[in-house]
Amino acid sequence: MTQVMIKECHGQICAPQPHKQISVKLLRWYDQHRRHLPWRAAPGHRPDPYAVWLSEIMLQQTTVQAVKAYFEMFLRKWPSVGDLAAASLDDVMKAWAGLGYYSRARNLHACAQIIAHDHQGHFPDTEQGLRALPGIGPYTSAAILAIAFDQRAIVIDGNVERVITRLRAIETPLPQAKPLIRDYAQDITPAKRPGDFAQAMMDLGATICTPKRPDCAHCPLHFACTAAANGEQETYPRKRPKAQKQTRFGAAFFVQRESGHVLLRTRPPKGLLGGMTEIPGTPWAVDFNLAAAKTFAPLPARWKKLSGQVEHVFTHFALQVNIYSATVPNATPAPEGCRWVARSKVDQEALPSLMRKLIAHAQAGLK
Repeated sequence: MTQVMIKECHGQICAPQPHKQISVKLLRWYDQHRRHLPWRAAPGHRPDPYAVWLSEIMLQQTTVQAVKAYFEMFLRKWPSVGDLAAASLDDVMKAWAGLGYYSRARNLHACAQIIAHDHQGHFPDTEQGLRALPGIGPYTSAAILAIAFDQRAIVIDGNVERVITRLRAIETPLPQAKPLIRDYAQDITPAKRPGDFAQAMMDLGATICTPKRPDCAHCPLHFACTAAANGEQETYPRKRPKAQKQTRFGAAFFVQRESGHVLLRTRPPKGLLGGMTEIPGTPWAVDFNLAAAKTFAPLPARWKKLSGQVEHVFTHFALQVNIYSATVPNATPAPEGCRWVARSKVDQEALPSLMRKLIAHAQAGLK
């Protein structure tokens, strides 16, 4: 590992990193500047594994600011893992709506049921036990072990990756640099207070060692940062150019009865937006044929194409959707797999953000 680190320091021999000083100075900084987050235990209090697990699942691919309200709402609805296990999947999906990456919600519910039924409501305190649970991978298991159980585990998220690539001036681009980052994290993670150390690294990346304009003057690890010493801190981590996202196209059908009931359906449990509520629509494709869109309409009606499109961006592709609207008599039955929902209750459905945008566009177009 030493040879690799020497190579990563621009071909020069780097001074040995004072690993113990790094953890001591970082924890001292954390004790004074830690973020106050709703899932984080107060100093001197033992963390609740349920709160740690719930927050870590929610925080995957999502910002802290977006998660706060959802976390607090989940704890009000389901104060314990047993309460969450007893809830219906439909209620969990409704509560999760808008947070994205909906497979997390399905795994969250499945995991809660296993914890409640097979582990008597107690989270496993081993990596093997945690990794056997739905939705818990290497990062989440390490975070739970370190934060909830104060075990020495290597916790690496995007913030930690950025801090370490700057400390060591790692030239290898992500994701290829991950093994180098883990090696160094292994070296600097202390045996005492590993949970606080993990959260301190995250806080440092979120508040000081930010992607742009890092506040190096107030960084407790400035003394050990190779990138800052070279004046190149904003150039790390190295990343390969992102491939341009492919754009897919489709159409959606907003139909309501004269009474105002809206036609909705539930997507298949697996796949993109699995188990969520949607307004009926076409498949999404790069070569989508708009002229044939009405052949996918859920029922016969006088369909009107609304002006404009709704644009949405998923992880791997961008989407543009045209919307057709129609009004049908109150006696019109719902097609197989669909249901009529009163306008006043539509917002209570498990609608992902895309569907909320489509409905809002349709309603605006009807005014």
